[in-house]
Amino acid sequence: MSSRTYYNVLGVSREATPEEITNAKNALAKIYHPDANMHNDIDTTKEMQEILEAYRVLSDPEKRKVYDRKLGGGKVRVFRTFTVGESKETDEQFSFVSCWNAAMKLQETVRRSSWLLERESKRKNISARILEKLGKNSRLEKELRTQMDELCQEALEYTAVLKNAEIPVDYWNAEAMNWVLVHWGHNKNANYLTLFAQYDAHVNRDKSGTERLRLKSQNRQFHHNLKRLLSYAL
Repeated sequence: MSSRTYYNVLGVSREATPEEITNAKNALAKIYHPDANMHNDIDTTKEMQEILEAYRVLSDPEKRKVYDRKLGGGKVRVFRTFTVGESKETDEQFSFVSCWNAAMKLQETVRRSSWLLERESKRKNISARILEKLGKNSRLEKELRTQMDELCQEALEYTAVLKNAEIPVDYWNAEAMNWVLVHWGHNKNANYLTLFAQYDAHVNRDKSGTERLRLKSQNRQFHHNLKRLLSYAL
């Protein structure tokens, strides 16, 4: 059996829950659907079929049990997508999808933290004395701290995956990761770091000046929000 498993295809760990498997399939389907890539003259039909086949097996409890037994009954060491300190897979087992998943999760985590901090800022603009009289001020601050601590831990796990894969932080955005994912899908033996260099060439060649400024602005904002979130770990 090929060392590249259905778990690699979806970019999830062997311990992934049914919900995680479904979410991974849905997210990848948006990127690899042939209709989404027609304008780039890229045929992703094969990749889409591979994703659906992996989902067909892993989403069915009985089929998944049979498949896991073929893999070695869970004894084969595999890459755990979101676990701090886990070593990277061997070259034969590696799936860029794991990195892509980590980047997408990180983007969502940063968005959630920014929303919480913005909500807290608006709350503080309301008379704090009113909240104090109601006994809610300290409770709300404690809830915020708990939520931010949880999001910070998630962010640390996702950034660990990306750093272990040696992907520069400037490429942790959805546009860069999506572009590389599609092109990596056509040649899974390709060096994904080389593909990021090709992505840069694509941006400089095919994007307008306005679009390039937009991407830089989005990256700066993301970096700022990520640093603000990670500061809760200090």
